[in-house]
Amino acid sequence: MQAHKGDVLRITGRAVGSPEHRATVVEVLGPNGQPPYRVRYEDGHETEIFPGPGCVTESTAGAHPARADAPRHTV
Repeated sequence: MQAHKGDVLRITGRAVGSPEHRATVVEVLGPNGQPPYRVRYEDGHETEIFPGPGCVTESTAGAHPARADAPRHTV
């Protein structure tokens, strides 16, 4: 999993009927966008997490600059 500052993590409950939680990545602590992440939940609580299999990343479109090592296309 990779995430960037500003991305939203959707964390599903492990039991039927458990609510989904949403947390915004405020800091990436691992190398190259990998966990752990410091996140802020909707209620303002902050913590460090290693997301599990029930977690999905929602990227904030257009918020990330192109990687310096990405191939460049010329026309």
